[in-house]
Amino acid sequence: MIDLYTWSTPNGRKVSIMLEEVGLPYKAFPIDITKNEQFAPDFLKISPNNRIPAIVDRDNGLTLFESGAILIYLAEKTGQLFPKEGEAHWRTLEWLMWQMGGVGPMLGQVHHFVKYNKGKAPYAEDRYLNEAKRLYGVLDRRLAQAEYVAGEYSIADISIWPWISRFEWQTMDLKDYPNVLRWYTAIAARPAVAKGYHVPVQQPGIPMP
Repeated sequence: MIDLYTWSTPNGRKVSIMLEEVGLPYKAFPIDITKNEQFAPDFLKISPNNRIPAIVDRDNGLTLFESGAILIYLAEKTGQLFPKEGEAHWRTLEWLMWQMGGVGPMLGQVHHFVKYNKGKAPYAEDRYLNEAKRLYGVLDRRLAQAEYVAGEYSIADISIWPWISRFEWQTMDLKDYPNVLRWYTAIAARPAVAKGYHVPVQQPGIPMP
C-alpha cells in the first residue's frame, strides 16, 4: 500500500497516473495547496521541500518526495514502465529529466505570469510563452520520430503529459503541434490516465483540443 499526498496539479497527477498504470494499491491524502496545507508540520516530515507529491511506502516505511524520484521508485518497485538497461533506459531517463528541468519549471512560469497575473509583467509573459512554444516544438519533433517520447510508453510520457494537459492555461493550440496532439489524445484515452487524472479531486473532465 502506498500513501500518496497530493493535489490536482501536473506534478501530483504524475504519481496518481503512475499508480493506476502499475496497479499498486494506494490511498490518496489531499494536500490543498490553495490553503497552504503543504506547510503543515506533519507534511514537512514527509516532504522536506513543502511540495506535493510525496509518498509513504507502507511495505518498508520509505518516505519520498519529488515527482521524478517517485516515478523512478515506483517503476523499479514494480518492474514496469522504465526499461532496465540499454538505450531505452537512457532515452527514458533523458526525457524524464527534460520534463523535470524544462517543461515543468517553464510551463509553470507561464501559468504564473499568463494565467494568474496577465498584464503585470509583459517581458516575463513573452519570455515564458516563447520558451513554452520552443518546448512544444521539441516535443513535436521528437514525436514525429517515435510513438512515445522514449519509444515505448514509459514514465517519461507520464511525467510530461499532465503538463501538456494544461495547454489551455498556456494559451497553446495543440493543432499547431500535430504529433503532440496525436500523442496527447492517445494517452488521454488510457483508462489509468483517465482515472489518475481525477485524484484527489474529481475534475469536470480531461481537457481536449
